[in-house]
Amino acid sequence: MGRLYRGFAHDKHGGLIVCRSGIACSFSKLRPTTRPDSLNRRTLSSCTNTEPSAPRRPSPLLPPCRQSPPSELPGRGGGSHVPDRRQPPPRSQGFLRRVSDTLGLRFLHSTLPLVLMGIHNLVTSAIWIESPAATVGLYIDCGSMYETPGSSGASHLLERMSFKSTTNRSHLRLVREVESIGGNVSAIATREQMCYTYDAFRAYVPDMVEVLIDSVRNPTFLDWEVKEQLEEIKAEIAEFSANPQGLLLEALHSAGYTGALANPLIAPEPAIHKLDSSILKEFIAENYTAPRMVLAASGVEHDVLVSIAEPLLSDLPAVKRPEEPKSVYVGGDYRCQADCQNTHVALAFEVPGGWYEEKTAITVTVLQKLMGGGDWFCTGGVGKGLYSRLSLRILSHYHQIESFSAFNHIYNYSGLFGILATTSPDFASKAVDLAAGELLEVATPGNVTQGQLDRAKQAAKCKVLMDLESRAVACEDIGRQVMTYGERKPIEKFLNDVEAITLNDISSTAKNIISTPLTMASWGDVTNVPTYESVSRKFHSK
Repeated sequence: MGRLYRGFAHDKHGGLIVCRSGIACSFSKLRPTTRPDSLNRRTLSSCTNTEPSAPRRPSPLLPPCRQSPPSELPGRGGGSHVPDRRQPPPRSQGFLRRVSDTLGLRFLHSTLPLVLMGIHNLVTSAIWIESPAATVGLYIDCGSMYETPGSSGASHLLERMSFKSTTNRSHLRLVREVESIGGNVSAIATREQMCYTYDAFRAYVPDMVEVLIDSVRNPTFLDWEVKEQLEEIKAEIAEFSANPQGLLLEALHSAGYTGALANPLIAPEPAIHKLDSSILKEFIAENYTAPRMVLAASGVEHDVLVSIAEPLLSDLPAVKRPEEPKSVYVGGDYRCQADCQNTHVALAFEVPGGWYEEKTAITVTVLQKLMGGGDWFCTGGVGKGLYSRLSLRILSHYHQIESFSAFNHIYNYSGLFGILATTSPDFASKAVDLAAGELLEVATPGNVTQGQLDRAKQAAKCKVLMDLESRAVACEDIGRQVMTYGERKPIEKFLNDVEAITLNDISSTAKNIISTPLTMASWGDVTNVPTYESVSRKFHSK
């Protein structure tokens, strides 16, 4: 289904497993924190030559810098005047509170048709949600896959430089403005997109949109701020070894692909020494153009969003949208001997077609829920996947295995699906055999029961519906889907597509996936990990 629904296919970072979904910067804490489970990429939850755009300039409508932010904007009151609830306008009556009995769950969502408006080909989209708060996001079709050798690591640094000093306000003033309305801002860099979001009370939407656009369009990249964030990146890289699964997922991309998707999501150490403000400015000038932007909102009327954003975005350069940089899946092997008491290993294959092959992508989403898995010890009962195939067949019988779970990462034209395992070193060879055996099992007709498939379908639908109750998830879903499909497809389509999946779809899709070249990655004590050739022969013996 849609872009964000894809993230729900992952299992440990946003219901998903993620190498690094991103860093969320909350000005209420002023410390970087790991991105929550439901957001990649993307919950769901990347080099090219692009045509340079015209130089950016500050919007003439932005206010001059003041020593302190105003307590309220003209025409709006603050404090007690902020409504707890507001009824939708007359033309919107009737589209709220539509109730779905799918899975026996009741959920609120908007059935208001999306009206898309182009501002030099930039798209704005919004949905109304009956809530006193709103989320506004600016999503840009530009991530690490658009980096060149000269700009390697730029998207990672841009993520950390988000909401810093601009040509219109200092970082301190921006922080005070966000805190004064109880807001929360965040930025996420993925392989395909840059995502900037602002969440606060709905009465402050004009403030939110202006700060969001100013931060994205007019950063100054002060030298001392850039150097400070580069030091933070160095510390982040040093701590990355504490995230073995993240290391493996990065390794799977670098070993499995050539081209754009092989670009690292984490800035490589050699790149840190040459990254500076000029590289960031050039990267933004080339990639932050109108045809590649989507301004989305949850809890805001579309016409209101357009009226606020249009004067701030109308001078964006209207340039031709470049083609997405090419990636070729080739398979490969990555091994790293490290001082670790466990062995971490991953087997992966390509999901051909990515999100543009919707049926395959949705089937893989259900397949991941079918296989499931997790940690050997987990709390939370059946909601943690204790009835999935990998939990029942592997984790319940082999206590040498600490973690064993299926994962998938799907992009526009390609994706990865496989199994991640953590085990004791002496059991590594057996764990790899078990992972290969489970992948072969689901690809063989007759080995998956209808009851198992029904449970997986219900789990996939439940995860999506529960996550979409979040304003932030709904906003991100709009932005990502519009960037991919040019529209936001209704949730009913996703539910119907999931329900239509058959046992034959599961086995045939799994068979097609494991027919692609194998990608292996291992980290820790890799002495007993089988050779790449011996594992590959299990899948491609004929």
